[in-house]
Amino acid sequence: MDSIAGDIRSTIFDTLRTSLGKPVELSDQTNIINDLGLDSVAVMDFVMEIEDRLDISVPLDRIAEVETIGDLVATVRDLKGGI
Repeated sequence: MDSIAGDIRSTIFDTLRTSLGKPVELSDQTNIINDLGLDSVAVMDFVMEIEDRLDISVPLDRIAEVETIGDLVATVRDLKGGI
C-alpha cells in the first residue's frame, strides 16, 4: 500500500467513524450501504465531507460506481491525479 492511498484511507475511515458516531470495523471490502447501513442522503453527506477534507469534487457518475471503501479510495486517488 502506498502512502497516498493510506492517507486517503485514513481520512475516509476517520470521516466515517465520526459521522456514524459509533465504533465500527472498517476495511477496503466494507460495503458503504449494506455494511454500514447508510441511506442515500447519508452517503451524499459523507461524500461531501470527504470532498471538503481532501479538496476534490467527486462527479455523480463516479459516486454511482463506488460500492466499497476500497472503491472510494481508488476513486479519490484517481481524482487527485494518481499522486
